[in-house]
Amino acid sequence: MGLIMGSSSEQFKVTSSGRKPSTLHFAGTGVFVTRGFVPKGATVAMYPGTVYQAYEPILLQSIGNPFVFRCIDGVLIDGNDKGISKMVFKSCSGRDRLGPFMMSDTSWLTASPQNPLAVGQYVNNCSNEWPANVCYQEYDVPDKFPIELRQYLPNINYSLDIQRPLRCVVLVSLRDIKAGEELFSNYFTIVR
Repeated sequence: MGLIMGSSSEQFKVTSSGRKPSTLHFAGTGVFVTRGFVPKGATVAMYPGTVYQAYEPILLQSIGNPFVFRCIDGVLIDGNDKGISKMVFKSCSGRDRLGPFMMSDTSWLTASPQNPLAVGQYVNNCSNEWPANVCYQEYDVPDKFPIELRQYLPNINYSLDIQRPLRCVVLVSLRDIKAGEELFSNYFTIVR
């Protein structure tokens, strides 16, 4: 998986795969900058998954699931790409299809993602040795967001009947990050 972002003068690539273990012992997969550098303030990843309002049930999906992200207002995003979490995401995504338009990107559940930003669930928590270099920022997708572009968003609401905008969480760089560096966040820091 990878992400290539560019501005007029800078370009970088971020990857996450099972082939590149985290620099933290026993942390599993990590997300790395593999080319160029990430400038401070750049969006480097998105936290994909099914979006649950604070009052919606997530008990079965949460059992043994390390990929449930809790937003400031209690909204939960289940970023697990396996098991019941995967089935729920695919079901909700199929339900919300509008004619030829998909309302979310399901490719993050496969080995060939269309949206390379959808790797935020693999960013590991910082440590004393490896301080945070990215932070989470919550973002509600406005109703006026073009329908034809929703197919690139790796999030879907669990309930169809809610009148709230779709919640997305992006990871933003806190400093310049060089090629070869792993992305680390502080699980307790969210920017509004």
